Amino acid sequence: MQLLSLNVGKPIVIEYKGKPLETGIYKQPVEGNVYLSSIQLDGDGQADLINHGGKDKAVCVYCSEHFGFWQEQLGRELSYGAFGENFTVSGMMESGVHIGDIFEIGEAIVQITQPRQPCFKLGKRYDMPQLPIQVQNTGFTGYYFRVLKEGNVAKGQHFNLVERHPGAITILEANRLKYHDKSDWDGIRALLEVEALSESWRASFQKRWDGAEG
Repeated sequence: MQLLSLNVGKPIVIEYKGKPLETGIYKQPVEGNVYLSSIQLDGDGQADLINHGGKDKAVCVYCSEHFGFWQEQLGRELSYGAFGENFTVSGMMESGVHIGDIFEIGEAIVQITQPRQPCFKLGKRYDMPQLPIQVQNTGFTGYYFRVLKEGNVAKGQHFNLVERHPGAITILEANRLKYHDKSDWDGIRALLEVEALSESWRASFQKRWDGAEG
């Protein structure tokens, strides 16, 4: 489990459907130690603070194992940061990590909170409007970390597993419940019992659960 690349970038303004659009999806790899605070990496920024960033989504993570697949789909080479991720990682795919898992990386300690929900800006970046839906359907979404302990991190460092969450709900499983098997009430109940789940995903699943009960 390794951090292959650290990627940051401030929001920029691009044109979208004839109008200006601010986005922070364009990230670039950086070298050396970078300080990871409770809300983001130094030098990073988000344009849409409702759907991106904040304590539950301080770090966007993407798996290097998926790059080959997307290079074929998009017909182009992709560099680290291509999916707007802050951490490009290896050995930590969605099928093998769980909501609530805690890891040490460099001086920092982080915890998985939810899958990444790809938005239309990813499609805009590659002129492929259907790309966010394809990402959801493959399950190759990546995920987010909250920061339990701030500190410096650097590319090349290895992740040390501090605690595996006993609920054992993988990111892949959370995506299944979100997008595919929306009436799996046993699965939804188990997910809602994971205290580490992000507030936004908890609210979404709680609303679904309450609607079913009503």
